[in-house]
Amino acid sequence: MVSSGVATLAKLILQNFDSILGPIVSLVYPLCESIRAIETKSPEDDQQWLTYWILYSMITLFELTFAKAIEWIPIWSYVKLIVTCWLVLPYFSGAACVYENLVRPYIVKREAINIWYVPRFGKQEDILTAARKYIAEHGTADFEEIINEARRGSKSGKRL
Repeated sequence: MVSSGVATLAKLILQNFDSILGPIVSLVYPLCESIRAIETKSPEDDQQWLTYWILYSMITLFELTFAKAIEWIPIWSYVKLIVTCWLVLPYFSGAACVYENLVRPYIVKREAINIWYVPRFGKQEDILTAARKYIAEHGTADFEEIINEARRGSKSGKRL
């Protein structure tokens, strides 16, 4: 009787293998590794996990958008599990691979990286208004330090 119960449990686990392992592989493990990556100084693990979460979001959006069609693909959950394992597992580092081969060349080629950090001002008055606002909030000493830092960077050939 006990062996029949164990066999039934094993059969149930095998039938729902993707439902059990999927959240662990796609959420729990990446969550733990992302926290670990935040605590290290290495940019490689940050790249791996930030890229993973972007790709995971894209997969989730794809599933939400095409949910009705995906229902008709019986192996979808297994395909998703395999792709997720490839993206997550350190042996493969699929997320970093996708970043290096697909995302990074596209961004670097178009120099789109800096668009997030460079403010776009239409007129000179806008720059002056921003500077006045910063001085009002932080004081002149902080503003002068920013100017001095920019001068030091330009003398050494570095850009902010």
